[in-house]
Amino acid sequence: MKVVVTGGTGFIGANVVRLLLQRGDEVVCLTRSSSPGLCLEGLPVTLNKTPLTDAEGLRRVLDGADEVYHLAGVFDPSPQGPSLMADVHVKATEALGEAALAAGVPRLVVCSSSITVGFGDRASPGDEDTPIADLDEVYGKRGPLRAYHDTKAEAEALAVSFAGRGLGAVIVNPDYIIGPWDIKPTSGALIVTMAKGWLPVYPQGGKCFQSAQDCALGHLLAAARGRPGRRYLLGAHNLSYREFMGVVAEVLGTRPPLLPMPRRAGELLGLVGAVGSRYDAHRFAGLDRYVLRAMAQPRYRSGRRAEEELGVPVSPIRDAVKAAVDWFRGQGMIP
Repeated sequence: MKVVVTGGTGFIGANVVRLLLQRGDEVVCLTRSSSPGLCLEGLPVTLNKTPLTDAEGLRRVLDGADEVYHLAGVFDPSPQGPSLMADVHVKATEALGEAALAAGVPRLVVCSSSITVGFGDRASPGDEDTPIADLDEVYGKRGPLRAYHDTKAEAEALAVSFAGRGLGAVIVNPDYIIGPWDIKPTSGALIVTMAKGWLPVYPQGGKCFQSAQDCALGHLLAAARGRPGRRYLLGAHNLSYREFMGVVAEVLGTRPPLLPMPRRAGELLGLVGAVGSRYDAHRFAGLDRYVLRAMAQPRYRSGRRAEEELGVPVSPIRDAVKAAVDWFRGQGMIP
């Protein structure tokens, strides 16, 4: 099959591209650069620089394609961030959907985020139908995290509308994904930090974790089996940060953290982040008060729909951590 992928130079995209190649597909990667970068280097893929907002150019690229995977995404805390996130998440989804309809492509998989999915405690986790009760309280009235949520939600709404027009558009919502090719790193940043020195404290919250391999497979299964207009949470293991960091420490051969981070400390860090972001938005993005609040809360979700309807497997999270650690070590990113 001919398959077109956006975001193939990123973490999840790199894992998806490798599964497509293993399947024997002809893969075209839409990228801003003529260089494949680390994530695609040496792979038999075709690079294409057509802008993601150029619907007519995209129609030519998509001619003869069987599947399109829109994995390009960005979280940008700078003043230009909301506009950039709108371009990549909203305008690109609209252009790709129109191009797919015009070219007669049967399937479009839109990679959103768990940020649009409600959450709960471990006994009653959120799922794809769980609303977020108060967006202002959870993500703020404005700021980068709110802009990220809103643009991802708009992309999902576009996918649903395209499904109503006859395009087989499906949405996937990855949660906390762990594995190789996390080049920035993103979710693997905690692993890299723990590898560089002992962390005595752990955040008091928790998340839904999944291996990058299972997440990538979830994208392919969504294309093959997903119901148009439906979204699928990609996550498998609801773990507290203490539990997850304990697994990381075991794989690294280091001591696990011992103490919960005091909530007051989180509030003080949020103040530091608010001040620091005025001077360097990217450097202090991790100290956004809403990001810190999320890490202090149990935000658990269920991936049952993806498991039951798509057949997404549930691999041990320790295997995912080991794969990530091995990759980071191979890249010289950790000792």
